[in-house]
Amino acid sequence: MQRIALDAMGGDGAPRVIIDGALSAVGEWPGRFALSLVGIPDRIYAVLPSEVPSGIEVVAASEVVEGHESPVRAIRRKPDSSIVVGLGLLRSGEVDAFISAGSTGAVMAASRLLLGMLPGVERPTVGTMFPTVGSPVLVVDSGANIDTRPSQLHQFAHLGSVYVRDLLGLEHPRIGLLNVGEESSKGGALAVATHKLLEGDEDLNFVGNIEGHRIVDGTCDVLVCDGFVGNVLLKFYESVASFITGVLERQLDPEVHGEGLKEVYRTVDYAEYGGAPLLGVNGVSIICHGASSARAIKNAIRVASVCLESSMVEDLANELGPASRRARVWRRIRRR
Repeated sequence: MQRIALDAMGGDGAPRVIIDGALSAVGEWPGRFALSLVGIPDRIYAVLPSEVPSGIEVVAASEVVEGHESPVRAIRRKPDSSIVVGLGLLRSGEVDAFISAGSTGAVMAASRLLLGMLPGVERPTVGTMFPTVGSPVLVVDSGANIDTRPSQLHQFAHLGSVYVRDLLGLEHPRIGLLNVGEESSKGGALAVATHKLLEGDEDLNFVGNIEGHRIVDGTCDVLVCDGFVGNVLLKFYESVASFITGVLERQLDPEVHGEGLKEVYRTVDYAEYGGAPLLGVNGVSIICHGASSARAIKNAIRVASVCLESSMVEDLANELGPASRRARVWRRIRRR
């Protein structure tokens, strides 16, 4: 049975939303996993039913990392926070995965500190699924790294490729580089240098530069960009999705178009994808949107479960470890 820890204190609706998502998950997939709700016991038990369902336990943590706090300072000053305690359970092997809708910066910092990086990986990246007209596209990076080097974006492409291969079953995921034009010479020095690395890597199915308007066409399976651009793209998409569904809701009669509206909501709703894995750390650490609904938390649990079933961390280690051919290539690149 898979053991998954949830930060019960993280997110706008904590702890109720986290607990509702956990209850929904054990109800929909009974016996699949054991869930540990990490946080302030009194607040958690106030929401849990009087008879705690089988498969759910409470792990005490007396502190909470707030969104306004400096991530690194917070995890050092609050060693008994729900984020640090939950990731500590993962590091010690008491659980197999960790999920949080709390401070993204704190989860990233604590994951790097407590879990460590996979050998050969320079920086972790957040991979977020975006819906398209076909299968979803994974955007890497969607917020972990603001300043990056070409070699790091090259690594993000490999990290994303392994994740999509494991999660969606795509043998040769198509890799695209977000840019302002399709030509290899387009963009700044970072984009041009990254394009050269991706194009010269025979182990990647690189399909070239992808302009913004082609993202939703399903042109690629993994879209590479730095975290600044990726996070802006993510938040803009979320706002556009809400805008579109709001317009449809106002203009169409739910009694006539109810099923069609439900399909639109399902297609553009981030809750369908649950959470984004922090790729490159030595463990399954899932980051959720701060405004996650109970359904998003339930689906984040599903994502963590699939990551464990597919041995994603082991696959990433084999793909990028020091003994791999790619690691030798990256070492040569860094020496230039």
